[in-house]
Amino acid sequence: MPDVPIRSIATLAVACGLILAIGYEASRAQATAPAGEQVYAQYCASCHDQVGARIPTREVLAKMSPARILRTLDFGLMMSIAYPMRRAEREAVAQFLGTGSDVPSAPNGTFCNADRPIMSGAAEHSWTGWGPTVTNTRFQAAESAAITATNVSRLQLRWTFGFAGDVTAFAAPTILNGTLLVGSAGGGVQAIDARTGCVHWLYQATGPVRTAITIASDGSQTTLLFADQNGSVYALDPRTGKEHWKKKVEDHEATRLTGSIAVDGGTAFVPAASWEETRSIDPAYACCTFRGSVTGLRIRDGSVVWKRYLVDPPTRTGTTTAGTATFGPSGAGIWSTPTIDRARGVLYITSGDNYSHPATATSDAILALDLKTGAIVWSRQTTPDDVYNSSCGTRGANCPEDSGPDFDFGSSAMLVRGPDGRDILVAGQKSGVVYALDPANKGRLLWETRVGRGGTNGGVQWGMASDSQYVFAAVSDVVRIGKVSGPAPIGDAELDPVQGGGLTALRLTDGVKMWFAAASPCAPPRPGCSPAQPGALTAVPGAVLSGSMDGHIRAFSAADGRVLWDFDTQKNYRTVNEVPARGGSLDGAGPVVAAGMMFVNSGYPRFGGAPGNVLLAFSVE
Repeated sequence: MPDVPIRSIATLAVACGLILAIGYEASRAQATAPAGEQVYAQYCASCHDQVGARIPTREVLAKMSPARILRTLDFGLMMSIAYPMRRAEREAVAQFLGTGSDVPSAPNGTFCNADRPIMSGAAEHSWTGWGPTVTNTRFQAAESAAITATNVSRLQLRWTFGFAGDVTAFAAPTILNGTLLVGSAGGGVQAIDARTGCVHWLYQATGPVRTAITIASDGSQTTLLFADQNGSVYALDPRTGKEHWKKKVEDHEATRLTGSIAVDGGTAFVPAASWEETRSIDPAYACCTFRGSVTGLRIRDGSVVWKRYLVDPPTRTGTTTAGTATFGPSGAGIWSTPTIDRARGVLYITSGDNYSHPATATSDAILALDLKTGAIVWSRQTTPDDVYNSSCGTRGANCPEDSGPDFDFGSSAMLVRGPDGRDILVAGQKSGVVYALDPANKGRLLWETRVGRGGTNGGVQWGMASDSQYVFAAVSDVVRIGKVSGPAPIGDAELDPVQGGGLTALRLTDGVKMWFAAASPCAPPRPGCSPAQPGALTAVPGAVLSGSMDGHIRAFSAADGRVLWDFDTQKNYRTVNEVPARGGSLDGAGPVVAAGMMFVNSGYPRFGGAPGNVLLAFSVE
């Protein structure tokens, strides 16, 4: 699993005197509606029924809206405590406590005037979903980017936008004809004028929106597609934000949708992962029953075209030392955006580990699915027998005796057309290894190259980039040194300010390392700062853009790795929507480039990184 904090959950729970056992049962029992008062007593009362300088009392919580409390549990200050909680429990306690109303996130003065019509920019200067093309190389050509190695040093901050009430900014922006579309941890989806930052419309989803918004068009109608962290897929009108349809793609309560939707013809392909790996921390949780999947939906109405699970239905396999039933197979979640190969009629996906035994051949793998039916055409597993869940961080009751190394694929496979006209499929893994496969020969291995140490929070995390000559791979390899002194940051982790990160350029044809750019140590060292580079990369002609957990976004020369431009996002901002905002660590989604502008979300407190809630817009003009 790409991002599950372990020490943070245990440490914060002990600090607040919470008991993280709730007596889960398997699937059906987990769907039982909980009572908010009971959930509050179980998880919250030991802290919030007392008076403390840093902890809001129950009376203070009651003045908040249920939606705000839920956002705080989902991706706010309390997210480390809430990881093992079921979604229904979060909703129940939010409804039990909250009585207030939300403050609008966009004051009237920030909405666009009539002279700034929506989608009035040039159509060729766009970026949809995880990248400008369905091959997921995250390369924006010169004519669309208008940013290259020759002018990247002229990038200047033009405007900023704050996400009210959030402490993380993790959604990837999309650009459609001069309009920026972006979700947020609070579930708000905004249509923003790319040049000025004014707001065209707002839409409120029912869960946090991490996925990039994907643009689907059949010539007569354009539709915006995205998913939330609770398993729902949405289709909106791009001009008004009006909802066309909403569809739940998985019944499992721990479903988590992080990979952006891919589109081919009239079908949208939705990858599914889950929170269940974290649920296993509770020794009373019956681990595990989630199955990674891809669902093909008709764009016109959200109906299911096909569905492909990566593991068989789980069955009872035994009992833990704590007396809890075990189930399997499970896991093999799909965290990233599928890659479309229209020439071969297939969809490439990358999968995560198994959560429980038995191990399957589809975990930690690169797979090709038939676009029309979802049938597995071929599969290439890189790390067999990787059975791992979050209880393994403390060798809990749900941890398999022979647990694996947790080497998920969290990033998309890239379909790259080489200089000789041959297609190569490239995928980077948390193991720190990059693999190149032959898509024309059932995924035959062409080369593999190590670019990092790898680990649970190491290796290639969220995405590489390629300019068809080189493959650019940045690594996390974050190092924790434990809490030293002072108040704990969100995530309760202290990070090594020197170790981690690094960017490597590999020759596409054979995987030979062409250059390596070492990460920059934190200066000065501070809580939440690490040189790790877990976020996705973006490439433009002659340059590679990479964010770091130290809050910096940098442009590197594609020829030799020299730093061409550097901006520290970790500061306070006066935003166009009048929301107090601050930048933090850069992780998850990488920068988006179109029409001479670059957009970066800053703030990622998981794993002890620095919180933030700001979208930054840069321009070379």
